[in-house]
Amino acid sequence: MRISIIMSLVLTVVVTANAQQVLPLYEKSIPNSKPSADGEKSKVRDGNITIVSNVSVPTLTVYKAAKPCMARSAVIICPGGGYGILAMSHEGADVAKVFNRWGVTAFVLKYRLPNDAIMKDRSIGPLQDAQRAMQMVREHATEWNIDPAKVGIMGFSAGGHLAATASTHFDKAVIDNPKNTSLRPDFSMLIYPVISFSNSLTHLGSRENLIGKFAPPDRIMQFSNELQVTAKTPPAFLVHSSDDDLVPVGNSIKYYEALQSFGIFSEMLLYPHGGHGYGMENTSTTDKWMDRLKEWMLESGYL
Repeated sequence: MRISIIMSLVLTVVVTANAQQVLPLYEKSIPNSKPSADGEKSKVRDGNITIVSNVSVPTLTVYKAAKPCMARSAVIICPGGGYGILAMSHEGADVAKVFNRWGVTAFVLKYRLPNDAIMKDRSIGPLQDAQRAMQMVREHATEWNIDPAKVGIMGFSAGGHLAATASTHFDKAVIDNPKNTSLRPDFSMLIYPVISFSNSLTHLGSRENLIGKFAPPDRIMQFSNELQVTAKTPPAFLVHSSDDDLVPVGNSIKYYEALQSFGIFSEMLLYPHGGHGYGMENTSTTDKWMDRLKEWMLESGYL
């Protein structure tokens, strides 16, 4: 009996020690929100992929590195899903755990999905959450043993659009920022990202979900991030497949070209095959893009 009790206590301690901390993104009211019921739903699809929909209450899940690397860097991860759902496992939690093995503390952002029923202005809802995540990580950097000058952002597909938007719109705060905390990511990692909302390049579902079917040209240009790159845009690591039939490879190419026009240190990895939505595992090749990312982070001083 005593052995059983001891084992139970040990297991409890292990589970508690390994548990990720899930934090509300906002301490008080959620900005830009309308009163509504929380209709969030979660289900597991084939391949053990967790999909979350109807997100109206954003959270930040902390994956703290047990042995931080000397750089004490951090990454905020934005899962994809066309601004209609969030692929929280293979484009979120699974990636965070790999970063932890590298000594990088990771944060998975469950951002609000654009919806007129829950938002006053749906076009800025996800960006508010990305900016708040950056603000939150920097303001709690000491607590999490993070270098506030080495906080990056990562996004997959439409999450890549959000990460690129955060990387090009940081001078335009859409949240309260009383401490004037920098909202600029120090680096970005964009994986088969939606970058442009132009007719020739965009993923139409992502564009319509964020800014609507009949968005005016100036709004389309505003959220076409290849057109928003400046000399202050952070370095980027991009991954895409040439046969991506959902988000054309031109999205990554145009963003990379814009970064190069300003001499911004970046790398783009293009695979001939792989399609879209494969997370860390492009099964069309033995090459592992996460290995390439690790090399890039080492070269950049983030590991």
